[in-house]
Amino acid sequence: MTMLDRRLHAYRPDLAEAGLEGKVEALRFVEGAPARIAVPVAALRPEPDLARGIDTEVLLGEDVTVFDRADGWCWVKAASDGYVGYLSAEALSEGRPAPTHFVTVQRTFLYPEPELRKPHQAILSMGSRVHVAGEAEARGNRYVVLEDGTAIFAKHVQPIGTLDGADYVEIAARFLETPYLWGGRSGLGIDCSGLVQLAMLMRGRAAPRDTDMQAAGLGQSIDRSEIRRGDLVFWKGHVAVFEDPETILHANGHSMTVARENFEAAVERIGWLYEQPTGYRRPVS
Repeated sequence: MTMLDRRLHAYRPDLAEAGLEGKVEALRFVEGAPARIAVPVAALRPEPDLARGIDTEVLLGEDVTVFDRADGWCWVKAASDGYVGYLSAEALSEGRPAPTHFVTVQRTFLYPEPELRKPHQAILSMGSRVHVAGEAEARGNRYVVLEDGTAIFAKHVQPIGTLDGADYVEIAARFLETPYLWGGRSGLGIDCSGLVQLAMLMRGRAAPRDTDMQAAGLGQSIDRSEIRRGDLVFWKGHVAVFEDPETILHANGHSMTVARENFEAAVERIGWLYEQPTGYRRPVS
């Protein structure tokens, strides 16, 4: 039977997603059940084990398909990018209303009511999806009110479906000095491919999650001489965004932040660990 990428295909010896019947061996095939992320950030792991590092993260309001529940864990597939993994069952809800808005700033606070002096209940990342039930004003500030009465500063959200395909590099630059986090995909901590994916998401553009996936199929291959703003450079296991032909933005383990760096200086510094760049790509809509 075919060996498929476990990051994008849900299959185990005992269970697999229904679409893989005839392609993989499993005792049972299931359609799975829909659910929605109910916490600010949920870690997605390759195994149901807190000692395992995270592969990626899913954010508040994102949809997943649940294939299995056991011992406090759920085996799921994320709707946004098809990533498969395990997350805590406490991170999910089957009853949350459909999101209406995106959080569009790097981070924002969720208040118990429309009042900035109240102790905040959570910190939400850019890319979080919320259901806005109404609006309110307090002390001259406008808030959106969610279905449970909690509130977010109104200027920090935007209706889903209104994100345009404009310059995603400007979004990536908002994350400068955000801490580097392996597997991170939020304004609280992010990795190199997560930065690319999230910045593109906030311009209404889809991108694969991991560096190898992006290098293999995001946009079109180009030559170094063609580089312009918004193009990507890849190393083995790393990706950076060109801010201009000589400058890159990237989440990296050297500064442990999202940083701006001269491209040629980065090539020289990175070379001892990742060798030379493996390619360049231009994302296309």
